[in-house]
Amino acid sequence: MSSLGMGTPGSPSTREKPKSGLKKKSGVKTRKPLALQSVKSLPLDFRFTSGSPAAKGGDRSESDQLSDQLGAVAEEEDVGNMDSPYSSTSGSLEVEKIGGGEGEELVDSAASSRLPVTLPSRIESRWGDTSSYGAKKKLQAWCQLSNGDWALGKVESTTGTESVLSFPEGKVLKFNTESLLPANPDILDGVDDLMQLSYLNEPSVLFNLQYRYSRDMIYTKAGPVLVAINPFKEVLLYGKDYIEGYRRKSMDSPHVYAIADTAIREMIRDEVNQSIIISGESGAGKTETAKIAMQYLAALGGGSGIEYEILETNPILEAFGNAKTSRNDNSSRFGKLIEIHFSSTGKISGASIQTFLLEKSRVVQCAVGERSYHIFYQLCAGAPSSLREKLNLKKAVDYKYLKQSNCFSIAGVDDAERFRAVMEAMNVVHISNEDQDNVFKMLAAVLWLGNISFTVIDNENHVEVVADEGAHSVAKLIGCDISDLKLALATRKMKVGKDIIVQKLTLSQAIDTRDALAKSIYASLFEWLVDQINKSLEVGKRRTGRSISILDIYGFESFNKNSFEQFCINYANERLQQHFNRHLFKLEQEEYIQDGIDWAKVEFEDNQDCLNLFEKKPLGLLSLLDEESTFPNGTDLTFANKLKQHLNSNPCFRGDRGKAFSISHYAGEVVYDTTGFLEKNRDLLHMDSIQLLASCNCSLPQMFACKMLVHTENTMGNQYRSSGADSQKLSVATKFKGQLFQLMQRLENTTPHFIRCIKPNNSQLPATYEQGLVLQQLRCCGVLEVVRISRSGFPTRMSHQKFAKRYGFLLLENVAAQDPLSVSVAILHQFNILPEMYQVGYTKLFFRTGQIGALEDTRNRTLHGILRVQSCFRGHQSRCYVKERRRGILTLQSFIRGEKTRRFYSTMVQRYRAAAVIQRHVKCRIGRRKFLDVLNASVVIQSVIRGWLVRKCSGDVGLLNSTMKLEGTKGDQVVVKASVLAELQRRILKAEAALREKEEENDILNQRLQQYENRWSEYEQKMRSMEEVWQKQMRSLQSSLSIAKKSLAIDDADRRSDASVEQSWDSSGGNQNNGNHTGPRVREENGGRSMSAGLSVINRLAEEFEQRSQVFGDDAKFLVEVKSGQAEASLNPERELRRLKQMFDVWKKDFGVRLRETKVVINKLASEEANPEKVKKKWWGRLNSSRII
Repeated sequence: MSSLGMGTPGSPSTREKPKSGLKKKSGVKTRKPLALQSVKSLPLDFRFTSGSPAAKGGDRSESDQLSDQLGAVAEEEDVGNMDSPYSSTSGSLEVEKIGGGEGEELVDSAASSRLPVTLPSRIESRWGDTSSYGAKKKLQAWCQLSNGDWALGKVESTTGTESVLSFPEGKVLKFNTESLLPANPDILDGVDDLMQLSYLNEPSVLFNLQYRYSRDMIYTKAGPVLVAINPFKEVLLYGKDYIEGYRRKSMDSPHVYAIADTAIREMIRDEVNQSIIISGESGAGKTETAKIAMQYLAALGGGSGIEYEILETNPILEAFGNAKTSRNDNSSRFGKLIEIHFSSTGKISGASIQTFLLEKSRVVQCAVGERSYHIFYQLCAGAPSSLREKLNLKKAVDYKYLKQSNCFSIAGVDDAERFRAVMEAMNVVHISNEDQDNVFKMLAAVLWLGNISFTVIDNENHVEVVADEGAHSVAKLIGCDISDLKLALATRKMKVGKDIIVQKLTLSQAIDTRDALAKSIYASLFEWLVDQINKSLEVGKRRTGRSISILDIYGFESFNKNSFEQFCINYANERLQQHFNRHLFKLEQEEYIQDGIDWAKVEFEDNQDCLNLFEKKPLGLLSLLDEESTFPNGTDLTFANKLKQHLNSNPCFRGDRGKAFSISHYAGEVVYDTTGFLEKNRDLLHMDSIQLLASCNCSLPQMFACKMLVHTENTMGNQYRSSGADSQKLSVATKFKGQLFQLMQRLENTTPHFIRCIKPNNSQLPATYEQGLVLQQLRCCGVLEVVRISRSGFPTRMSHQKFAKRYGFLLLENVAAQDPLSVSVAILHQFNILPEMYQVGYTKLFFRTGQIGALEDTRNRTLHGILRVQSCFRGHQSRCYVKERRRGILTLQSFIRGEKTRRFYSTMVQRYRAAAVIQRHVKCRIGRRKFLDVLNASVVIQSVIRGWLVRKCSGDVGLLNSTMKLEGTKGDQVVVKASVLAELQRRILKAEAALREKEEENDILNQRLQQYENRWSEYEQKMRSMEEVWQKQMRSLQSSLSIAKKSLAIDDADRRSDASVEQSWDSSGGNQNNGNHTGPRVREENGGRSMSAGLSVINRLAEEFEQRSQVFGDDAKFLVEVKSGQAEASLNPERELRRLKQMFDVWKKDFGVRLRETKVVINKLASEEANPEKVKKKWWGRLNSSRII
């Protein structure tokens, strides 16, 4: 696809050339459509969805013929400019406004002060414009200021090749017309997909990203790519609610969750493995983005517990593989691919992790202000005291490897807490405590290796190891002899012929050997940890062949000084970019073919030339690097000269002075310095060091040595070579190339999903957006290239149904009954859209860039008029409705108030009546109470008077008899007075009534006696329970005694009251009845005395029980205290305790006997209590008969 202009990114002139192939097709001067008024009636925050025409079809192109049209600014309907998105110039302006640029106050004020612009409504004779169009329309355009930032200005006039632009703050500046870039309409401000932009140029993309970034919308789509800008703060875009929203499709805005959801759904639906490729420079948020994607996958595919183990691998990998750099406090110094396997039901069943190109040099060398790997500082800060003593661990400042950068902490990060999190994560992934101790030993050994010092022993600068604390600590930690360690670091064995000689090392050679050993131990430890994690995640897990791979890899890097690491990183990005381009074009062409449009395949000239520069044999960069690395006398300078000699003819290569050379990558030209290339590519670890590790008695160094020996070129029988590169069969570059090819092969078998992470500023501050930095990353990530490729053919696509639904009302004739395809074709003919500007597919319409502009303007203007008419009609309708509603409300209120008043009156009447009834009842009750008081008083008075009369009239019966005898002598006189007889009859009646009352009292006493018998039966049950359980005995006996005491007291009181009543009758009976009344009264008194005696016996038993329980309790407590040592006494507590138990058993037996005897006595008293009732009855009978007589 040569027409897309894949020039060298470092040469702007190459990128700025217009593409003549598309200009021939444009036909700008022959088009004669309507020039439509721009109507901006929609709100600023209005956003089209991905399926709307304005979102995907409302694109307007840049003009390539601005200079040929008398310097005028082309309108939005012109054909698109196919220049590279990295170009700083363009030849057209947009007829509508867009939000301001970024980077300085001028641009910010322009963005904040923009007002809607309404163009005059008239009919132009041609789609092309005249020289005065731009000035008449007062268009806005992007212009680049002297500091490199973009600003938005209004075109005031155009003269020749110059245009005058005014800015909101009052400035007026002149610019070359060809240097101006068109602005997008306001409706496209903040669109969530860069494909929706009418004009895809650098300032428009920068403004759109800044517009969203300032509103915490950090995710934006760029065609098939998700652009994620690091906010450097917490944003409310994550959590269970958002996960549930994207799972249920209730949210559709760009997000990492959306990418992960698409991946897992396509995996289940298509049964094809998926991959999520995350790239970006250090500090752009790649690691956090990978975590977020893993969290979503774990939430959807979790349930077995393995997802928790997968998430817990992040603290381990970050601690051992991340470090603080000048650009990022948590920079990943390695690439990783996490492949998550799923079961047939969509649940996570396991995972595997593959790492790439760990930066081993950071272990022994750090720049000022940076740190080595986090785990070293976490170990020094968070190791417990026992582990510190075992490792002889000191503070981080005491180790030379760590203190050379003079940076030991990170603001806001607690290394001790992170260390505890790492240990917990190791437990989760089933790394045993023994293995954890060995890991910490290896880390401490690496730190102590940096403290090993050397002393010069001769004039040839030969050295030997100083047997100080560092050397002894290393020997102890790795489990080797101190002499073997000193020999391995200060000498080297070489084979010359059949002889083996020992060569002493110079100071620089010894330091290199020491550092190489430290780097190899740490790199081997990192690989071993990854292997252990993979074993934990794969044990017992069933695979189904379905997986989602998350690739978190370094992005394209270009610094002031680029070394071997940037060389490998950029080579990897070249490979990923080629994979990306191939995938993108495959999707584009498949869609064109499926819809059957007349479209010639675009042959895209990709970055294969640059890849050939790296991989070609025998004269590729990697081949020449390996070749030079095998030469003992090879240097970085000889390597640079060899590259210049063999590769100067390659268009992607340019040799520079000295050790430098340049490579034209897809994202720009990068200058590399070959200093250290050969050493880092060799990554030497001599056989002496490997043998030292193999001789250790610790398990981990032995495993490291065995793994290293697998890669040696010769067997152990021929282990000594004269060459220095004797440790590894493959160089670092060759191994990395092999890993990269395996990675690409795996990715080729998956459906990729791309995420490009952007770092908005180098200060790691929130709400700070640096245009130059963001633009550089967009170029390096190829974001603008992606959108440009997507828009190269027919970027605007819309289904027939959507097109007819959106623009069908613009037709002059009613075609509602026709099919959507006929309606769509009628719309295209009515607006004179040229046939070469669109294609009609089976299901969609495909448009060239900018062809929807006229339709969208007409639609907006028509909708604006419709809205005005609707607003007037709705206003009138609403006013009528309000008036009618007001009348109804007044009527309703009158009814409600009347009903409310009637209800209130009814309630008051009911209350009045209720009050009257209450008053009547109260007055009646008061009257009854008064009457009863008077009645009771009258009865009392009457009883007193009648009693007095009875006592007065009863007199002596003997006197009455004598009187009767005296009067009997009188023949015809009456013997007894009539009044006396009447009085006697009255007494008899009264006595009979008293007798009935006594009988009723006898019945009551019988009932009470029955109650007493029931109570005594309860007492018997309680006594039996006390005999069975001693503790229950004590409590039950005490309550039984108290109840019996109260009951007897009540009975005694009742009997005393009965006796008082009988005494009153006795006194009224006279002397003649004294003999008869004496017997019952004496029996009653005897019964009362018997009951009193029983009560006193029960009281004595209760007192004795309480005293004895107190004595036994005190003795037992004292003996327990003596036995426990709380009290001192000269006695045997066990023997005394047995004696006390015997005494208690004797007393308990005796007390039980007495208790039973008391019960028998009380039962007898109860039986005797029933007999006096019969006596009383007979006595009352005799009393009545005597009174009658």
